[in-house]
Amino acid sequence: MWALFIMKNVKKQRPVNLDLATIRFPVTAIASILHRVSGVITFVAVGILLWLLGLSLSSPEGFLVASSIMDSFIVKFIFWGILTALAYHVVGGIRHMLMDFGYLEETLEAGKRTANIGFGITVVLSILAGVLVW
Repeated sequence: MWALFIMKNVKKQRPVNLDLATIRFPVTAIASILHRVSGVITFVAVGILLWLLGLSLSSPEGFLVASSIMDSFIVKFIFWGILTALAYHVVGGIRHMLMDFGYLEETLEAGKRTANIGFGITVVLSILAGVLVW
């Protein structure tokens, strides 16, 4: 019975848009996707940062090696990206917690407004992280 129902519904000709370039995501969806991506980046970065910390604390020579690694422009750029991802993830997490605790409305308008505010705060924190790294 269920197989017949599924087969009947699968054969319907539905409009399918698989061209992702034509899909316009709302700002709330972009904020949600970026929050997940920043979480993955932060998770991976913890291993890299712990390795660098361990190297710097291992010996005076290890500190010099870690210090020379951090002098590279590419490494500074990656470190800045990690700090930016962490800042966005923290800002997005605070936004979600404020919504969960009832301090912010759970409406579409409030979601759009807080997502844009979160983006703005992250830009400011990213600039401050860039000043800190360089």
